[in-house]
Amino acid sequence: MVDENGLPLGILKTSEAIRIAEERGFDLVEVSPKAEPPVAKILDHGQFKYQKEKEVRKQKIQSHEVDIKGVRLSVRIGEHDFEIRRQQAKKFLERGDKVRPEIVLRGREKAHAYLADEIITRFVKSLESEFPIRTEQAVTKQGGRVTAIIARS
Repeated sequence: MVDENGLPLGILKTSEAIRIAEERGFDLVEVSPKAEPPVAKILDHGQFKYQKEKEVRKQKIQSHEVDIKGVRLSVRIGEHDFEIRRQQAKKFLERGDKVRPEIVLRGREKAHAYLADEIITRFVKSLESEFPIRTEQAVTKQGGRVTAIIARS
């Protein structure tokens, strides 16, 4: 048994431990039930529960779920628009998300899918100049859509 200040009180019977806790105005909480003998601590159970919930909330806030962010390009994209999309993708990668550059081919553009492949490759290379990148999915053509998935390594 451990008291409210963290000092060990020794091995006590359960009834005696509960009596001591009630005398001091606290609760008896089993901290480590699998230990031999089990470890119990004198503390305010409400405050103990609050601290545990606070830790869980803090961990939840600090964890970041990885999203796949889409960046849509075009076969006829201008240099300025290309640069804007690159800055946007850079921001997503810095935040820890994955980026999916994609080009939707329309009409006669479908006959020139190699142009879309070149633009996506150039897009990935321009991002690699900023920081190391790993390709999670190589440039692929699915129907009239050319995509790739990249992430920061």
